[in-house]
Amino acid sequence: MSATEAGALDDTPPRKRVIVGVTGGIAAYKACALVRSFAEAGHNVQVIPTQSALQFVGAATFEALSGNPVHIGVFENVHEVPHVRLGQEADLVVVAPATADVLARAAHGRADDLLTATLLTARCPVLFAPAMHTEMWEHPATVDNVGTLRGRGALVMEPAAGRLTGEDTGPGRLPEPDEIFGLGSMLLERADALPRDLVGCRVVVSAGGTREPLDPVRFLGNRSSGKQGYAVARLAVQRGASVTLITGPTGGLTDPAGAEMIRVSTAEEMRAAVRKHSDNADVVIMAAAVADFRPASIAESKIKKGADEPDTIPLVRNIDILAETVQRRDEGELPATRVIVGFAAETGDEHGDVLTHARSKLERKGCELLVVNAVGEGKAFEVDSNMGWILSRDGAEKALPLGSKNLMASRILDAVSGLLYAG
Repeated sequence: MSATEAGALDDTPPRKRVIVGVTGGIAAYKACALVRSFAEAGHNVQVIPTQSALQFVGAATFEALSGNPVHIGVFENVHEVPHVRLGQEADLVVVAPATADVLARAAHGRADDLLTATLLTARCPVLFAPAMHTEMWEHPATVDNVGTLRGRGALVMEPAAGRLTGEDTGPGRLPEPDEIFGLGSMLLERADALPRDLVGCRVVVSAGGTREPLDPVRFLGNRSSGKQGYAVARLAVQRGASVTLITGPTGGLTDPAGAEMIRVSTAEEMRAAVRKHSDNADVVIMAAAVADFRPASIAESKIKKGADEPDTIPLVRNIDILAETVQRRDEGELPATRVIVGFAAETGDEHGDVLTHARSKLERKGCELLVVNAVGEGKAFEVDSNMGWILSRDGAEKALPLGSKNLMASRILDAVSGLLYAG
Protein backbone atom coordinates (compact mmCIF):
# COMPACT_ATOMS: atom_id res chain seq x y z
CA MET A 1 0.00 0.00 0.00
CA SER A 2 1.35 3.42 -0.92
CA ALA A 3 1.72 6.26 1.56
CA THR A 4 -1.08 8.10 -0.23
CA GLU A 5 -3.42 5.11 0.07
CA ALA A 6 -2.50 4.66 3.73
CA GLY A 7 -3.22 8.32 4.41
CA ALA A 8 -6.60 8.03 2.69
CA LEU A 9 -7.56 5.25 5.11
CA ASP A 10 -6.46 7.21 8.19
CA ASP A 11 -9.41 9.05 9.75
CA THR A 12 -7.25 10.68 12.43
CA PRO A 13 -7.69 14.48 12.31
CA PRO A 14 -4.54 16.32 11.22
CA ARG A 15 -2.36 17.56 14.07
CA LYS A 16 -2.82 21.32 14.45
CA ARG A 17 -0.32 23.89 15.68
CA VAL A 18 -1.86 25.72 18.63
CA ILE A 19 -0.22 28.61 20.45
CA VAL A 20 -1.43 29.36 23.95
CA GLY A 21 -0.42 32.81 25.14
CA VAL A 22 -0.51 33.35 28.90
CA THR A 23 -0.38 36.80 30.47
CA GLY A 24 0.18 38.06 33.99
CA GLY A 25 -3.04 37.65 35.90
CA ILE A 26 -4.05 35.50 38.85
CA ALA A 27 -6.09 33.33 36.47
CA ALA A 28 -2.87 32.22 34.74
CA TYR A 29 -3.02 28.96 36.69
CA LYS A 30 -6.16 28.00 34.75
CA ALA A 31 -4.14 28.07 31.53
CA CYS A 32 -2.53 24.82 32.67
CA ALA A 33 -5.81 22.94 32.17
CA LEU A 34 -6.26 24.60 28.79
CA VAL A 35 -2.79 23.56 27.62
CA ARG A 36 -3.42 20.01 28.77
CA SER A 37 -6.73 19.86 26.89
CA PHE A 38 -5.20 20.94 23.58
CA ALA A 39 -2.26 18.56 24.05
CA GLU A 40 -4.51 15.62 24.91
CA ALA A 41 -6.59 16.39 21.81
CA GLY A 42 -3.47 15.62 19.79
CA HIS A 43 -2.38 19.13 18.87
CA ASN A 44 1.17 20.48 18.86
CA VAL A 45 0.96 23.10 21.61
CA GLN A 46 3.44 25.94 22.08
CA VAL A 47 3.03 28.06 25.21
CA ILE A 48 4.19 31.68 25.01
CA PRO A 49 3.93 33.34 28.43
CA THR A 50 4.71 36.95 29.14
CA GLN A 51 7.39 37.75 31.69
CA SER A 52 4.73 38.63 34.26
CA ALA A 53 2.85 35.37 33.62
CA LEU A 54 5.90 33.47 34.87
CA GLN A 55 5.41 35.19 38.24
CA PHE A 56 2.27 33.06 38.59
CA VAL A 57 3.15 29.78 36.80
CA GLY A 58 6.68 28.59 36.07
CA ALA A 59 7.99 27.71 32.62
CA ALA A 60 8.65 24.12 33.72
CA THR A 61 4.93 23.55 34.27
CA PHE A 62 4.03 24.71 30.77
CA GLU A 63 6.86 22.68 29.25
CA ALA A 64 5.72 19.53 31.03
CA LEU A 65 2.10 19.99 29.93
CA SER A 66 2.82 20.97 26.32
CA GLY A 67 5.89 18.85 25.63
CA ASN A 68 7.61 21.88 24.07
CA PRO A 69 10.19 24.35 25.41
CA VAL A 70 8.95 27.73 26.59
CA HIS A 71 10.45 30.99 25.36
CA ILE A 72 9.37 34.55 26.05
CA GLY A 73 11.88 36.81 24.30
CA VAL A 74 12.42 37.74 20.67
CA PHE A 75 16.20 37.28 21.09
CA GLU A 76 16.03 33.57 21.96
CA ASN A 77 16.85 31.15 19.11
CA VAL A 78 17.20 34.14 16.81
CA HIS A 79 18.33 31.97 13.89
CA GLU A 80 14.84 30.43 13.81
CA VAL A 81 13.18 33.88 13.71
CA PRO A 82 10.54 32.81 16.27
CA HIS A 83 8.85 36.23 16.48
CA VAL A 84 7.73 35.76 12.86
CA ARG A 85 7.72 32.00 12.35
CA LEU A 86 5.47 31.03 15.25
CA GLY A 87 2.60 33.21 14.12
CA GLN A 88 3.03 32.34 10.45
CA GLU A 89 2.85 28.59 11.13
CA ALA A 90 0.06 28.60 13.73
CA ASP A 91 -3.40 27.17 13.07
CA LEU A 92 -4.83 28.83 16.18
CA VAL A 93 -3.67 31.37 18.76
CA VAL A 94 -5.42 31.47 22.14
CA VAL A 95 -4.55 34.08 24.77
CA ALA A 96 -5.82 33.03 28.19
CA PRO A 97 -5.91 34.88 30.43
CA ALA A 98 -5.90 38.03 28.31
CA THR A 99 -5.26 41.01 30.57
CA ALA A 100 -6.28 44.58 29.84
CA ASP A 101 -2.61 45.25 29.07
CA VAL A 102 -2.25 42.61 26.37
CA LEU A 103 -5.58 43.61 24.79
CA ALA A 104 -4.28 47.18 24.59
CA ARG A 105 -0.93 46.15 23.15
CA ALA A 106 -2.54 43.82 20.60
CA ALA A 107 -5.08 46.45 19.54
CA HIS A 108 -2.32 49.01 18.96
CA GLY A 109 0.00 46.65 17.11
CA ARG A 110 2.74 46.56 19.73
CA ALA A 111 5.40 43.90 19.32
CA ASP A 112 7.55 44.28 22.42
CA ASP A 113 7.66 40.62 23.41
CA LEU A 114 7.32 37.23 21.74
CA LEU A 115 3.56 36.96 22.34
CA THR A 116 2.59 40.31 20.83
CA ALA A 117 4.99 39.81 17.91
CA THR A 118 3.33 36.45 17.29
CA LEU A 119 -0.11 38.07 17.33
CA LEU A 120 1.05 40.50 14.63
CA THR A 121 2.25 37.74 12.30
CA ALA A 122 -0.61 35.28 12.89
CA ARG A 123 -3.07 34.89 10.01
CA CYS A 124 -5.01 32.10 11.67
CA PRO A 125 -8.00 32.43 14.03
CA VAL A 126 -7.13 34.31 17.25
CA LEU A 127 -9.10 33.85 20.46
CA PHE A 128 -8.75 36.13 23.50
CA ALA A 129 -10.20 35.02 26.86
CA PRO A 130 -10.22 38.17 29.02
CA ALA A 131 -9.62 38.20 32.77
CA MET A 132 -9.49 41.42 34.80
CA HIS A 133 -11.43 43.41 37.37
CA THR A 134 -14.84 44.70 36.35
CA GLU A 135 -13.74 48.34 36.31
CA MET A 136 -10.91 47.48 33.92
CA TRP A 137 -13.19 45.45 31.62
CA GLU A 138 -15.78 48.24 31.51
CA HIS A 139 -13.28 51.11 31.10
CA PRO A 140 -13.78 52.97 27.78
CA ALA A 141 -10.18 52.25 26.76
CA THR A 142 -10.69 48.48 27.12
CA VAL A 143 -14.08 48.68 25.42
CA ASP A 144 -12.45 50.45 22.46
CA ASN A 145 -9.55 47.98 22.34
CA VAL A 146 -11.91 45.00 22.36
CA GLY A 147 -13.98 46.60 19.61
CA THR A 148 -10.85 47.14 17.53
CA LEU A 149 -9.74 43.53 17.90
CA ARG A 150 -13.20 42.21 17.08
CA GLY A 151 -13.35 44.50 14.08
CA ARG A 152 -10.17 42.86 12.78
CA GLY A 153 -11.70 39.40 13.08
CA ALA A 154 -10.40 38.23 16.46
CA LEU A 155 -12.79 36.43 18.77
CA VAL A 156 -12.72 38.20 22.14
CA MET A 157 -14.83 36.16 24.55
CA GLU A 158 -17.26 37.73 26.93
CA PRO A 159 -15.83 37.21 30.42
CA ALA A 160 -17.70 35.30 33.07
CA ALA A 161 -19.20 37.00 36.12
CA GLY A 162 -18.20 35.88 39.58
CA ARG A 163 -15.55 36.07 42.26
CA LEU A 164 -12.48 38.09 41.23
CA THR A 165 -9.22 38.75 43.07
CA GLY A 166 -9.81 39.69 46.70
CA GLU A 167 -13.40 40.19 47.74
CA ASP A 168 -14.59 41.72 44.46
CA THR A 169 -17.22 40.06 42.28
CA GLY A 170 -18.62 40.96 38.88
CA PRO A 171 -17.95 40.56 35.15
CA GLY A 172 -14.30 40.02 34.33
CA ARG A 173 -13.68 36.49 35.54
CA LEU A 174 -11.83 34.18 33.15
CA PRO A 175 -14.25 31.76 31.43
CA GLU A 176 -13.68 28.15 32.45
CA PRO A 177 -10.93 26.28 30.57
CA ASP A 178 -13.35 23.79 29.03
CA GLU A 179 -15.36 26.65 27.53
CA ILE A 180 -12.23 28.27 26.09
CA PHE A 181 -11.07 24.91 24.74
CA GLY A 182 -14.47 24.27 23.15
CA LEU A 183 -14.47 27.61 21.33
CA GLY A 184 -10.85 27.19 20.25
CA SER A 185 -11.57 23.71 18.90
CA MET A 186 -14.58 25.08 17.02
CA LEU A 187 -12.37 27.71 15.37
CA LEU A 188 -10.08 24.90 14.19
CA GLU A 189 -13.08 23.08 12.69
CA ARG A 190 -14.79 26.08 11.11
CA ALA A 191 -13.40 27.14 7.75
CA ASP A 192 -14.24 30.81 8.21
CA ALA A 193 -14.19 33.37 11.00
CA LEU A 194 -16.94 33.57 13.57
CA PRO A 195 -18.87 36.77 12.77
CA ARG A 196 -20.09 39.19 15.40
CA ASP A 197 -23.44 39.58 13.69
CA LEU A 198 -25.95 39.33 16.55
CA VAL A 199 -25.08 42.55 18.38
CA GLY A 200 -28.30 44.10 19.69
CA CYS A 201 -30.30 40.88 19.32
CA ARG A 202 -32.10 39.28 22.25
CA VAL A 203 -31.88 35.49 22.03
CA VAL A 204 -33.71 32.99 24.25
CA VAL A 205 -32.39 29.41 24.24
CA SER A 206 -33.87 26.39 26.01
CA ALA A 207 -31.66 23.41 26.82
CA GLY A 208 -31.54 20.09 28.63
CA GLY A 209 -34.29 17.68 29.49
CA THR A 210 -37.19 18.03 31.90
CA ARG A 211 -38.09 15.91 34.90
CA GLU A 212 -41.73 15.04 35.59
CA PRO A 213 -42.05 13.75 39.18
CA LEU A 214 -43.87 10.50 39.98
CA ASP A 215 -43.26 10.68 43.72
CA PRO A 216 -40.69 12.37 45.99
CA VAL A 217 -37.98 10.03 44.64
CA ARG A 218 -38.71 9.18 41.01
CA PHE A 219 -39.37 11.12 37.83
CA LEU A 220 -39.95 10.62 34.13
CA GLY A 221 -37.07 12.05 32.11
CA ASN A 222 -34.96 11.61 29.02
CA ARG A 223 -31.32 11.35 27.96
CA SER A 224 -30.77 14.97 26.94
CA SER A 225 -27.46 16.29 28.31
CA GLY A 226 -28.13 19.92 27.40
CA LYS A 227 -24.78 20.18 25.58
CA GLN A 228 -26.24 21.33 22.26
CA GLY A 229 -28.42 24.03 23.80
CA TYR A 230 -25.53 25.28 25.93
CA ALA A 231 -23.35 25.42 22.81
CA VAL A 232 -25.98 27.50 20.99
CA ALA A 233 -26.20 29.91 23.93
CA ARG A 234 -22.40 30.11 24.19
CA LEU A 235 -21.93 30.89 20.50
CA ALA A 236 -24.79 33.40 20.48
CA VAL A 237 -23.09 35.33 23.30
CA GLN A 238 -19.80 35.35 21.39
CA ARG A 239 -21.61 36.65 18.30
CA GLY A 240 -22.81 39.64 20.33
CA ALA A 241 -26.33 38.64 21.38
CA SER A 242 -27.94 39.23 24.75
CA VAL A 243 -28.71 35.63 25.71
CA THR A 244 -31.08 34.06 28.21
CA LEU A 245 -30.52 30.32 28.66
CA ILE A 246 -33.46 28.42 30.18
CA THR A 247 -32.10 25.07 31.25
CA GLY A 248 -33.42 21.89 32.72
CA PRO A 249 -31.14 19.64 34.81
CA THR A 250 -27.88 18.96 32.95
CA GLY A 251 -25.54 17.34 35.44
CA GLY A 252 -23.11 20.19 35.94
CA LEU A 253 -22.35 21.71 32.54
CA THR A 254 -20.32 24.91 32.61
CA ASP A 255 -22.58 27.96 32.38
CA PRO A 256 -21.88 29.87 29.14
CA ALA A 257 -19.98 33.04 30.05
CA GLY A 258 -22.11 36.12 29.55
CA ALA A 259 -25.50 34.36 29.43
CA GLU A 260 -28.35 34.93 31.86
CA MET A 261 -29.18 31.56 33.45
CA ILE A 262 -32.73 30.46 34.29
CA ARG A 263 -32.95 27.01 35.88
CA VAL A 264 -36.10 24.90 35.73
CA SER A 265 -37.02 21.27 36.25
CA THR A 266 -40.44 20.38 34.83
CA ALA A 267 -42.06 21.05 31.46
CA GLU A 268 -44.52 23.45 33.08
CA GLU A 269 -41.68 25.41 34.66
CA MET A 270 -39.90 25.58 31.33
CA ARG A 271 -43.08 26.72 29.61
CA ALA A 272 -43.56 29.52 32.13
CA ALA A 273 -39.95 30.66 31.74
CA VAL A 274 -40.12 30.62 27.94
CA ARG A 275 -43.37 32.63 28.01
CA LYS A 276 -41.83 35.19 30.34
CA HIS A 277 -38.47 35.65 28.65
CA SER A 278 -39.55 35.43 25.00
CA ASP A 279 -41.80 38.48 25.24
CA ASN A 280 -39.15 40.81 23.78
CA ALA A 281 -36.90 38.26 22.07
CA ASP A 282 -35.72 38.55 18.50
CA VAL A 283 -34.89 34.84 18.38
CA VAL A 284 -36.19 31.84 20.33
CA ILE A 285 -34.25 28.59 19.95
CA MET A 286 -35.96 25.59 21.54
CA ALA A 287 -33.13 23.07 21.93
CA ALA A 288 -34.56 21.50 25.10
CA ALA A 289 -35.94 17.97 25.06
CA VAL A 290 -39.21 18.74 26.81
CA ALA A 291 -41.27 15.80 28.08
CA ASP A 292 -44.41 15.22 26.01
CA PHE A 293 -46.24 13.72 29.00
CA ARG A 294 -46.29 13.98 32.80
CA PRO A 295 -47.94 11.86 35.49
CA ALA A 296 -51.56 12.84 36.09
CA SER A 297 -50.83 13.00 39.81
CA ILE A 298 -47.77 12.98 42.05
CA ALA A 299 -47.69 10.55 44.95
CA GLU A 300 -47.06 12.26 48.30
CA SER A 301 -44.81 9.41 49.46
CA LYS A 302 -42.54 6.95 47.69
CA ILE A 303 -44.46 4.35 45.70
CA LYS A 304 -43.66 0.98 47.30
CA LYS A 305 -43.48 -2.44 45.74
CA GLY A 306 -46.16 -4.83 46.90
CA ALA A 307 -49.89 -5.01 47.18
CA ASP A 308 -50.40 -1.26 46.87
CA GLU A 309 -48.25 -0.71 43.79
CA PRO A 310 -50.22 0.71 40.83
CA ASP A 311 -50.89 -1.39 37.74
CA THR A 312 -50.59 1.67 35.54
CA ILE A 313 -49.47 5.29 35.87
CA PRO A 314 -51.89 7.64 34.07
CA LEU A 315 -50.23 10.38 32.02
CA VAL A 316 -51.43 13.72 30.72
CA ARG A 317 -50.02 15.60 27.74
CA ASN A 318 -47.84 18.64 28.32
CA ILE A 319 -48.50 21.75 26.26
CA ASP A 320 -46.21 21.97 23.22
CA ILE A 321 -43.99 24.96 24.09
CA LEU A 322 -42.59 25.36 20.57
CA ALA A 323 -46.01 25.33 18.91
CA GLU A 324 -47.40 27.67 21.57
CA THR A 325 -44.54 30.14 21.02
CA VAL A 326 -45.18 30.16 17.26
CA GLN A 327 -48.89 30.68 17.86
CA ARG A 328 -48.26 33.57 20.25
CA ARG A 329 -45.96 35.21 17.71
CA ASP A 330 -48.36 34.70 14.81
CA GLU A 331 -51.23 36.16 16.83
CA GLY A 332 -49.22 39.30 17.61
CA GLU A 333 -48.52 38.53 21.26
CA LEU A 334 -44.76 38.42 20.55
CA PRO A 335 -44.26 41.27 18.09
CA ALA A 336 -40.48 41.39 18.35
CA THR A 337 -39.84 37.68 17.84
CA ARG A 338 -38.68 37.29 14.26
CA VAL A 339 -37.10 33.83 14.18
CA ILE A 340 -38.20 30.70 16.05
CA VAL A 341 -36.07 27.56 15.84
CA GLY A 342 -37.20 24.09 16.84
CA PHE A 343 -35.28 20.85 17.33
CA ALA A 344 -36.35 17.35 16.34
CA ALA A 345 -34.71 14.17 17.60
CA GLU A 346 -36.06 11.57 15.19
CA THR A 347 -35.80 7.91 14.29
CA GLY A 348 -37.03 6.20 11.16
CA ASP A 349 -39.86 3.66 11.27
CA GLU A 350 -42.27 1.86 8.95
CA HIS A 351 -43.97 5.17 8.16
CA GLY A 352 -40.86 6.99 6.91
CA ASP A 353 -37.26 7.92 7.49
CA VAL A 354 -35.86 10.65 9.74
CA LEU A 355 -36.30 13.46 7.22
CA THR A 356 -39.84 12.40 6.34
CA HIS A 357 -40.89 12.74 9.97
CA ALA A 358 -38.92 15.97 10.35
CA ARG A 359 -40.57 17.63 7.34
CA SER A 360 -43.96 16.74 8.76
CA LYS A 361 -42.99 18.17 12.14
CA LEU A 362 -41.79 21.44 10.60
CA GLU A 363 -45.12 21.84 8.84
CA ARG A 364 -47.04 21.19 12.07
CA LYS A 365 -44.94 23.47 14.25
CA GLY A 366 -44.75 26.44 11.89
CA CYS A 367 -41.29 27.61 13.02
CA GLU A 368 -38.79 29.19 10.62
CA LEU A 369 -36.08 26.56 11.13
CA LEU A 370 -36.04 22.99 12.39
CA VAL A 371 -32.76 21.36 13.44
CA VAL A 372 -32.98 17.61 12.92
CA ASN A 373 -30.90 14.92 14.60
CA ALA A 374 -31.05 11.19 13.96
CA VAL A 375 -30.92 9.66 17.41
CA GLY A 376 -29.77 6.26 18.56
CA GLU A 377 -26.92 4.65 20.45
CA GLY A 378 -24.02 7.12 20.53
CA LYS A 379 -25.90 9.71 18.48
CA ALA A 380 -27.02 13.20 19.52
CA PHE A 381 -27.69 12.54 23.22
CA GLU A 382 -24.92 12.49 25.85
CA VAL A 383 -22.06 12.91 23.35
CA ASP A 384 -19.87 15.88 22.36
CA SER A 385 -20.41 15.64 18.61
CA ASN A 386 -23.50 16.01 16.48
CA MET A 387 -24.73 15.89 12.90
CA GLY A 388 -28.05 16.37 11.16
CA TRP A 389 -29.91 18.81 8.97
CA ILE A 390 -31.42 22.29 9.09
CA LEU A 391 -34.85 22.47 7.45
CA SER A 392 -36.31 25.85 6.54
CA ARG A 393 -39.98 26.72 6.23
CA ASP A 394 -39.32 27.84 2.64
CA GLY A 395 -38.34 24.26 1.75
CA ALA A 396 -34.54 24.62 1.88
CA GLU A 397 -32.61 21.78 3.50
CA LYS A 398 -28.96 21.86 4.56
CA ALA A 399 -26.96 18.89 5.77
CA LEU A 400 -24.76 19.41 8.85
CA PRO A 401 -21.76 17.03 8.73
CA LEU A 402 -20.43 15.42 11.87
CA GLY A 403 -18.56 17.86 14.08
CA SER A 404 -18.52 19.28 17.58
CA LYS A 405 -21.71 20.63 19.07
CA ASN A 406 -20.06 24.06 19.13
CA LEU A 407 -19.54 23.81 15.37
CA MET A 408 -23.17 22.77 14.85
CA ALA A 409 -24.27 25.67 17.05
CA SER A 410 -22.28 28.08 14.88
CA ARG A 411 -23.96 26.71 11.73
CA ILE A 412 -27.40 27.01 13.31
CA LEU A 413 -26.68 30.64 14.14
CA ASP A 414 -25.43 31.22 10.59
CA ALA A 415 -28.91 30.21 9.41
CA VAL A 416 -30.59 32.38 12.04
CA SER A 417 -28.48 35.38 11.04
CA GLY A 418 -29.35 34.81 7.41
CA LEU A 419 -33.07 35.06 8.23
CA LEU A 420 -32.65 38.09 10.50
CA TYR A 421 -30.90 40.09 7.81
CA ALA A 422 -32.65 38.72 4.72
CA GLY A 423 -33.92 41.44 2.43
